[in-house]
Amino acid sequence: MSTMDSSLHLLVEKWLGANAAMPARVTRFGHIHSNRRRYVCVEALRPAGALTIYFFLHDDGMWCVYPPEVKRPTMSFS
Repeated sequence: MSTMDSSLHLLVEKWLGANAAMPARVTRFGHIHSNRRRYVCVEALRPAGALTIYFFLHDDGMWCVYPPEVKRPTMSFS
């Protein structure tokens, strides 16, 4: 298991409390069209209903629950 997989696994456990009694599953994954960044949608079934969270891969290789900042063009001069 790679570091990225491990950190995503730990985040899923942290946010969804996934365990053997209440497992989580990946329901969607892919790339955001505008910037080709990877995302994973994870769902856990709870007594109150499904809990769904999107995780986004950032440039530093870490998964987060918020999307990475969009890089915008900049201008500078010396």
